[in-house]
Amino acid sequence: MVADVKSPAGLAAFNQTLAEQAFANGFVYSGEDAQLFAALGSAPAAATYPNVARWFANIASYTEAERKAWPSAGGSAAAAAPAGDDDFDLFGSDDEDDAEKKRITEERLKAYNEKKSKKPGPIAKSSVILDVKPWDDETDLGELEQLVRGIEMDGLVWGGGKLIPIGYGIKKFQIICVIEDLKVSVDDLIEKIQGDFENHVQSVDIVAFNKI
Repeated sequence: MVADVKSPAGLAAFNQTLAEQAFANGFVYSGEDAQLFAALGSAPAAATYPNVARWFANIASYTEAERKAWPSAGGSAAAAAPAGDDDFDLFGSDDEDDAEKKRITEERLKAYNEKKSKKPGPIAKSSVILDVKPWDDETDLGELEQLVRGIEMDGLVWGGGKLIPIGYGIKKFQIICVIEDLKVSVDDLIEKIQGDFENHVQSVDIVAFNKI
């Protein structure tokens, strides 16, 4: 991880890193996120560093006391990840067992829904990865990405995205988002993407759901 966010080169490198992950060291926050946030001081130009700008807005949603309590980079992933999930790949792997992957996702969705039904407490967030599948190979995927990222909700922050071939010249758009559990419903978000952009989107699937 390049920590020199004061230089254009360092900031550009950090922007590239955040295209593939939600936080400085992966998909859970760490003390390095707090340090980088303090070093930046303010959000960079979104037009030049879009991923850093989204990351900055997400980190800013936490209080200073919460950021100070984040674990150091060396132990952040092990400390923040749920027990038994140390090797969980948020983007998924072709070698993973689909049934096991589905079971894990369903368990996390169940825990997420139970959390939403309880009395509000400290801000709880989740990192979610969605597969947005177009109708065919003629769908403008650049426009599709702009439409999805154009969805704004209180408690929703979009992260990195990428195109993944699925066969016959068709690609799907996979995107990370961080949500505040008490403000954003994943089901509502999926319904909005499919309903508002039905001419572009065939279906939306949850690839991974991880508490952070």
